[in-house]
Amino acid sequence: MSDKQSGGGCSSPVVETTSGAYRGVRDHWIHVWKGIRYAAPPVGENRWCRARPAIPHAGVVDADRFGAVCPQARNPAIGLGSDPVMDEDCLFLNVWAPVAGADSPRPVIVWVHGGAYVFGSGGQPLYDGTRMAAQRDVVVVTINYRIGAFGFADMGSVIDGAETNVALSDVLAALTWVRDNISGFGGDPAQVTVAGESAGGGIVTTLLTIPAARGLFHRAIAQSSPATAVASAQRMRIVSERIAAAIPGDLRSASSAQFVDAQMQVFAEVPQENPGILAFTVTVDGDLVPHHPIDVYRAGESIPVPLLIGTNRDESALFRYMKSPLMPIDLSTIRTMFERIALEQPELRVPDEHTVLAAYPRNAKAAGLGIARDLAFRMPTLWVADAHAEVAPVYMYRFDWAPRMFRVLRLGATHGTELNYTWGNLPAGRKDITYKLGGRATGEHIAERLLGRWGSFVREGVPDVRLDSGPTPSWPRYRSDDRRSLVIDEDDRVVQGLDDNLRDTWGNDILAFR
Repeated sequence: MSDKQSGGGCSSPVVETTSGAYRGVRDHWIHVWKGIRYAAPPVGENRWCRARPAIPHAGVVDADRFGAVCPQARNPAIGLGSDPVMDEDCLFLNVWAPVAGADSPRPVIVWVHGGAYVFGSGGQPLYDGTRMAAQRDVVVVTINYRIGAFGFADMGSVIDGAETNVALSDVLAALTWVRDNISGFGGDPAQVTVAGESAGGGIVTTLLTIPAARGLFHRAIAQSSPATAVASAQRMRIVSERIAAAIPGDLRSASSAQFVDAQMQVFAEVPQENPGILAFTVTVDGDLVPHHPIDVYRAGESIPVPLLIGTNRDESALFRYMKSPLMPIDLSTIRTMFERIALEQPELRVPDEHTVLAAYPRNAKAAGLGIARDLAFRMPTLWVADAHAEVAPVYMYRFDWAPRMFRVLRLGATHGTELNYTWGNLPAGRKDITYKLGGRATGEHIAERLLGRWGSFVREGVPDVRLDSGPTPSWPRYRSDDRRSLVIDEDDRVVQGLDDNLRDTWGNDILAFR
C-alpha cells in the first residue's frame, strides 16, 4: 500500500508509531491496522540492503488495506487474497487487537509466513488474526518480508554493495518495531512470541540461534521447520551467479519481473540438479548468522525461551501431489542425495541403506515419501528439540488428522494442513473441497482445541487448554528422558517415545548439506 494520508474526522483508532500515525478500523470486537510500514522501502539504493528504519510520515495514514507483497510467481496453493499488489516496496505489517480494555497489556504473537522462501505474505486470508485475537485475547501481528532473489540470494557476489540475509534482517526489523510500538496497540513488548510455518518456521529456528535476535521475543513456535536447510555462503554465491546469468544487462536496473522469472528458473533447477538442496534459504554468512543454527543448538547456546515445535504426519504428500522439485521422493534420487552428502562430509556416519529401508513401507513410493518427510522435517525438528530442551521448555507435537477428502486424495495430514486449525480459519465456500466428504464438525472441534493450545502458549508459555466441550490431555514438556509428544488427531493423546524408531534408524549425526 502507499502511505495514503487521511483527511481526519473519523472515530477509528489512531496509534502513533515510530514510523508515523496510523488509523485502523473496527471490525466488531477487533481493531485492525493493515499495511503499517515497519522499515524503509527496500528500493533504489536500499535494494539488497538490510532493512533500514522507516522515516516517519506526516499526518495520519489510513491503515485499511494490506501493503504490497514482495514480487513473486503466483502459486495456486498460496492464496494471497483478492487482487494483491506486488512491489519491492513491501515491508509492511498488520495488527489485530481486541477492542475491549484489559487490566494489563496483552501478549503478542508475530507471524512469519511460509512459502518455500519464494511465495507468500502476511496478508494471506489464512492468516487473518481476527479469531485468534478475539478468542485468545492476544495481539496478532503478521509481517511481509523480502523473498526469493530479493531476500535470500547473496547478491553481493554479483552486485557491489549488496548485503547478505536481507530477509532475515526484515524479520528482525519487524520484531524491533513490535518491541518499540506494540504497547500503543495494547500489546506487551515483554511477552512476544515469534511463530512461523515451513520457511517461516525455518526462520524461527534460525532466530533462536543468532545474537541479533536476543531480547526481541520471549517464546517461539516452529511449525514444520526445515531447520537444517541452511546454506553456506559459497553455495548461495553459486545461486546468485545463476540468477545473474539468467538476466541480461545491468542487474541494478533489472525489473522485478525479470528477477522473479530468473528466481523461479533457479528455484526449479537447483533441487533438480542437486537433490536435497534449496536454491533460496538463510545463509551462514559469519555475520548476521555467525554459525550454522544446528551447531548452535548442539552447543547449548540457543536463546533459552520456551519452544513449541512439531511437524505433520504426511508432510511430503503435498510435494508429490504438486510435482514440486523441492523434495526428492524417488528412492534413486534420495540415494543420489545420500551419496553427495557423504562425499561432501566424509566424517558423517550415513545410515546403511538396508537399515533405512527396513524402517519404512516395502512399497517404494511410500518408502520414498516417508524418508523425504523425515529428512526434511521430522528429524531436523527432533534434532532441534533434543538440544533446545536442555536450555528451555520444549513442547513437541505431530499433527495427524485429515478429513476424508484428503485421505481419498492421498494427501493425509500433509504440509501446511494444520494452519487452518491453529488459526481457527477453516476453509469454506462452494469451490473448496476440504469437507466435501464430511469432517467439518471434527475440524471445528480440532480448531477450538488448537487455537486454545496455541493461544495458551502465547499467553502463558504452556500449551494447555480447558474447553466446555470436554477435557483435553495436559501437554507435557518434551524431555530427553521420556520424549513425550502430543499427537493431534480427532482426539489429542500424549505418546512417550513417539519417534524412537526414527532415532534408531537415522542415528544422531545431522544428515544435511552444509
